[in-house]
Amino acid sequence: MRIPSRAERAMMDRRDFLGAIAVGLTAGPTAHANRSAMTRPYDGRNVILIRFGGGVRRQETIDADASYAPFLKNVLAPQGVLFPQMQITDAPGIVTSHGEGTLNILTGKYDVYRDIDGRLLGARFEAKVPTLFEALRKAYDVPTSQALIINGEDRIDEEFYSFSNHHLFGVDYRSSVLSLYRFKLHLLRRDLEQGRYSGRQEPEKRQELRRLEQLDRRARDVAFRSPEIDHFWDQWAAYYGRSGLVNPRGDRLLCELALRALRTLRPRLMLINFNDPDYVHWGNPSHYTRGVTIIDESLQRIHQAVEADDFYRGRTVFVVVPDCGRDNNPLVAVPYQHHFNSAHARRIFAVLWGPGIDRGRIVDRPVEQCQIAATVSALMGFEMPYAEGQPLAEAFA
Repeated sequence: MRIPSRAERAMMDRRDFLGAIAVGLTAGPTAHANRSAMTRPYDGRNVILIRFGGGVRRQETIDADASYAPFLKNVLAPQGVLFPQMQITDAPGIVTSHGEGTLNILTGKYDVYRDIDGRLLGARFEAKVPTLFEALRKAYDVPTSQALIINGEDRIDEEFYSFSNHHLFGVDYRSSVLSLYRFKLHLLRRDLEQGRYSGRQEPEKRQELRRLEQLDRRARDVAFRSPEIDHFWDQWAAYYGRSGLVNPRGDRLLCELALRALRTLRPRLMLINFNDPDYVHWGNPSHYTRGVTIIDESLQRIHQAVEADDFYRGRTVFVVVPDCGRDNNPLVAVPYQHHFNSAHARRIFAVLWGPGIDRGRIVDRPVEQCQIAATVSALMGFEMPYAEGQPLAEAFA
């Protein structure tokens, strides 16, 4: 595929740019054709999206003097393209938090979200426009086991960001989710299938399973299982056991899930929702700085795994972007404890690295978080018809 030159891209609008990239990858019908006519084999780039999450500031990540993320700052960014002035738009109702930032990345659209159960601090949101996973799977024959979100165990609401409520996309094009919550759900299903429970315990466990399966309102009437995902969890249980006391926890768990998924599931698009820095809400600064370092170490391990694997090496792009920033309040003991819509909470960054991405470039102009979705879709050769931002054209070599 030939990415248009910078001069050519300067003369293109967003639709022309996306169209040129899509044509370079493959010819075929538009993204609005029915799925049976649309799906075709995917042989383009793989993309690993790293949500450098829990809200992080530029000061502790991409800034030279105070980085707790040396691999990102000193290795990955210099070999790729750094956008040090990425931001989350300051508009009414646009919140700087984890679920909202994740959906900004996944949909390419800033939106106002409300918890669907009406909980005051709930973050169970519904995307109103298709996610990257839906658009990819509608355009290409990519199974759900190769379109992955990897989630932490303490953000159950984010388990259900796997598809939107858009009538042209939705559950048929969903992603799969790997998390300890999904593992526990898998174990309950397996135990019932294998007759582990008897007497009064068996109907109680079946009722528990129905309750868990119905947490996702839009999928409760859809019966689906992925044999590949079931096998993944069977192998996980064989290695780590059932207790949860042996496998890593926190963001180290997400790293192990991602590494095992790369080896066994072969995802084409994977989002890893790191989150440990958010433990700074408890008031301990080291929870934040150590969390940043754990993500950086995980990023390095995943990068090493990609470079050692013939399936991924030379075919995989890393896109690193926070869900949100953090406050900078000098009047309190921990100035970056929260991320509540301050100017600093809207200041983030992005790093892109991999084939087709420019090298050693810093794009020092304001860009928007919502442009990530359009950039990923451009890299993979499908359209995000409802995304607001244009692709980050300076990233392409």
